[in-house]
Amino acid sequence: MFEIGKDVYRFGGRIAKRRDVERVRLRSVHFWICVLFCVFFAKTLYYGCMGTGTSGKAKLGTDWTITRADIEDRNGVKLAKNVVSGHVMVRPGAVRDMDAVAQKIHEVFPYKYSVAAAYDILKNKKFMYLKQYATDAERKQIKDAKLEGLEVEVKQMRRYPKHNLFAHVVGFVGKEGEGLEGAEKLFDSYLRENNDSLRLSLDARIQEQFHTRLSEAVQKYHAKGAMGLLMNSRTGEMLAMVSLPDFDPEHVSAYPVENRKFKPMRDVLEMGSVFKIFNTAIAYENNIGGKYYVAKPYVLRTKSGRYVTTFHDVSKYDQPWMNVDEIMVHSCNVGSVQIALQFPDGAQSEFFHRLHLDEKLDLDFGKTEYPIFPKKWRITDVATASFGHTVAVTPMHLMLGVNAVTNGGIYMYPTIQKRDVGRVRGTRVLSDEISARLRHNMVRVVEETSGKLTRISGINIGGKTGTAEKRINGVIDKKRNMTTFVGIFPAEAPQYIIMVVLDEPQGLAETGGWRTASQNSVPTAGKILDGILPLLFE
Repeated sequence: MFEIGKDVYRFGGRIAKRRDVERVRLRSVHFWICVLFCVFFAKTLYYGCMGTGTSGKAKLGTDWTITRADIEDRNGVKLAKNVVSGHVMVRPGAVRDMDAVAQKIHEVFPYKYSVAAAYDILKNKKFMYLKQYATDAERKQIKDAKLEGLEVEVKQMRRYPKHNLFAHVVGFVGKEGEGLEGAEKLFDSYLRENNDSLRLSLDARIQEQFHTRLSEAVQKYHAKGAMGLLMNSRTGEMLAMVSLPDFDPEHVSAYPVENRKFKPMRDVLEMGSVFKIFNTAIAYENNIGGKYYVAKPYVLRTKSGRYVTTFHDVSKYDQPWMNVDEIMVHSCNVGSVQIALQFPDGAQSEFFHRLHLDEKLDLDFGKTEYPIFPKKWRITDVATASFGHTVAVTPMHLMLGVNAVTNGGIYMYPTIQKRDVGRVRGTRVLSDEISARLRHNMVRVVEETSGKLTRISGINIGGKTGTAEKRINGVIDKKRNMTTFVGIFPAEAPQYIIMVVLDEPQGLAETGGWRTASQNSVPTAGKILDGILPLLFE
């Protein structure tokens, strides 16, 4: 193009000897050709660079490349996606036809601007957004009008079609599109650098069942909050993770900051009688058996006979003597203490360590809080830990520990990414024989005692309840409970483990004022199981 221009220039120079007017004209043509080429080159470079950004301004509604991958559930349901939208704006200084622009503003936004108000905006001569995140129809009207000074600023926005349903797991992004919490933060590099969706292990249908039933339970029992987890026992894949209260990732600032706390990994709690599963496992490993007298409170004394404390049970039992199995099935505190006091020195703390209950977990979807364990184990610590007091862990710690001792004895680390079954690896922490005995006891809990309301026809479910008084500022508050149900199914060869936790549920008239796990967490888990079993085994 430049060479053509030179030829024109030389040719024009020869003609100019005869006609100066034509020489000037040809030089002007050459000049403007060069100018247009430079403008074209600069614009091409500009739009090439802007095409990699997240926003741009265009009078004609330019399309932009999506710059962050979608997040999907295991079945391809969208949990997070980028959508292109735009802000309608006016630049009064660029307006040529004020009457047409004012009329168009009123026509597109009649509920917001009168013609007179539009004139006032234009006379003010200041740049202004007429509407942010305008609808497709509104942007199209502005585009089709092709009026100078009336423009659309194209934007990319992160949208969460399921809103509160996956708030803690998926998380949200900041103003610049960077991941701030949840999967958005943990997998930020992948989401920025790839076009293919990030596929999670969770199932939107199952998550919805958990969220609905837990929300109902919070309202019914006037609870402070609730948690629900479902994991594949064999692969470690998380299928549901709910923490209430929650928030809408599209309107994070509208919710209290504490709603963003993912309780299953952040709350460190004394989890109560679910720990009797571990107490029984330690007894089996150390061949501890026999019968224990449970008809009266157990008075703990030192070897010298000095009184230490007395342990009670809420319920009274028909039989005055129980063996190890019966103590677990009937959730007897007095019997659990007597079993624990027979453990070899260090056996209890070693078992907890084997299950990673005493350490911070670094999982592929985040880190848990540190558990709280005694620095030096006293006789009272051994006794109270047997029924889930003194030691405090996160619900995630507890679920993974129960899964390990009931799935055949293999500790599995959880994941929120879809996993290939053939590549799964775990660590053996307990013999398969002991694991089978624990499962048998858990089935009895569901069939005979506190877990009856989780029974589902056609499938064997094993479970264990736990009710623990909360410790507030280091002091036990007997008016505040944390209730838990942990279940495994099918019990003969567990494929799934479920956990339901209610925070400070209140007693009702229909429960006789009782607020133990059997009165609230268990029926809640039963409703969840009733809804998800057809989805899991379809």
